[in-house]
Amino acid sequence: MTDSARPDEGDRVPLEPPSAADSVSAALGGAARRAGLDPSQHASTGAAVWAAMGGVRGILESVLPSLAFVVLFTLTNDPETRQGNLPLSLGVSVGLALVFTIARLIAKSPPSAAIGGLVATVAAALLALFTGRGQDNFVFGFFTNGAYGAAFLVSVLVGWPLIGLIAGYLVGEGTAWRRDKRKRRVYALLSLGWAGLFAARLIVQLPLYFAGDVTALGTLKIVMGLPLFAPMLAVTWLAVRALSPRREA
Repeated sequence: MTDSARPDEGDRVPLEPPSAADSVSAALGGAARRAGLDPSQHASTGAAVWAAMGGVRGILESVLPSLAFVVLFTLTNDPETRQGNLPLSLGVSVGLALVFTIARLIAKSPPSAAIGGLVATVAAALLALFTGRGQDNFVFGFFTNGAYGAAFLVSVLVGWPLIGLIAGYLVGEGTAWRRDKRKRRVYALLSLGWAGLFAARLIVQLPLYFAGDVTALGTLKIVMGLPLFAPMLAVTWLAVRALSPRREA
């Protein structure tokens, strides 16, 4: 290219690097979109929630391994030791998670969710086998709930609620929502609601863990999982859609 054909350096507009908030928003929003939360794809709240849960397969992947562990551990429970057949219960739970992962690989569908569930199930099973206590199969879940709950709470305290960051990316307004007092308030309340959900799981389940009541702990883990996640997600989706620009809705 000759010098006369080169663009004038003075005509170039330097691109400013995205702010940290924009980067976090893009990362969180991208993850939400990959999970099925896409305003451009789902016209109804039910469709969005169903997609986020992964449909029938996603629900089975989330529930069956834990359910199998609880049922088998309870059926084989020794009243004297208050412990069931731990190797059998854990083996079936891990086996189910492995079957779901293999099924996704065979179907050539995104295996990330199943692989993540398999890794978590195996890690929890190894810990329980090492300690010999059935309740330790749920320890990693406590850390996960604590981390998510703390993240949502801290985001509100610093004035950048996570729901706002996610919603801003999904509806294409970036961080402009922070200039709207109403949106900031709603996103903060929604984020506090999610923090409360994770905190409630810990408040209810931790006493059962320390009491060694594996059956009650496992049952409540399932009950406080998708049955609470789905309604909370539906409320969040409805609020975000109501606040989003009309062109996006």
